[in-house]
Amino acid sequence: MGFEETRAQSRQLAGSLDCPWREIEVHRFPDGESRVTVPPDVRGTGVVHRSLDRPNDKLVELVLAAETLRRQGCDRLVLVAPYLCYMRQDIAFHPGEAVAQRVVGNLLARYFDALITVDPHLHRIDRLDQAVPLKQVLSLSSATLISRYLATGERKRLLLGPDQESRQWVEAIAAQAGLPCAVASKRRMGDREVGIALPRETGAFEAVVLVDDVASTGTTLAETARLLAQGGVTRIDVVVTHALFAGDAWNRLKQAGVGEVVSTDSISHPTNRMCLAPLLADAVRRCAF
Repeated sequence: MGFEETRAQSRQLAGSLDCPWREIEVHRFPDGESRVTVPPDVRGTGVVHRSLDRPNDKLVELVLAAETLRRQGCDRLVLVAPYLCYMRQDIAFHPGEAVAQRVVGNLLARYFDALITVDPHLHRIDRLDQAVPLKQVLSLSSATLISRYLATGERKRLLLGPDQESRQWVEAIAAQAGLPCAVASKRRMGDREVGIALPRETGAFEAVVLVDDVASTGTTLAETARLLAQGGVTRIDVVVTHALFAGDAWNRLKQAGVGEVVSTDSISHPTNRMCLAPLLADAVRRCAF
């Protein structure tokens, strides 16, 4: 089952699983409330696909759908959320601040039996089941998918990760694609301000591909691209798993000198070039059948 905003992706997932697809319909009233209608003929195990970008309305609608599916006979619900929201807010930095990762994780665990996601943005925990307390929680990596995409292009280019936290992921992509890699250093000073220090390896390449899990405000990628351009890099491309591109992020990247931007289809966006359905389908088979 899927929602309108990612109808194509959820239908591709159903096709990969060779199972029927149904739409969960949402009507939004002028006052901001939603009327959610689930397929009336679903029983047994139900697989619900919804990426949780721009999450506040989506979370409420997801809960309404899950509760209704339970009431009409679904005894097992699997949530496929390629992008999982609120994972970055994993600690209270100030008194009274909500730890959203824990709250949202517990909410999802209350309504679903299993969760499948891709490249969740985790910092201070090692495993996703520490945030979403379910017996079946699968955190998939897009590394192989991205490496296959990159392997089809020109060879003389450097893969560059945005910070030390990305090192293991970027190295895995580079190894599979047969490309060199390096990692920058980042110091965050606010939602839209970062300090970037480039590694010395960038000076040996005219072409660099910036690889990141999430492009949200575009601040990190844009600042890194700007420094690369100043250092003489003539071709700067971007590959991301989750294309959030909030606000003017897209323009920020273009103004910083970025050429091609490509993403997986975890979130519908014109940059989508890599389909997650086969990867997600393998995970669903492990959880649902």
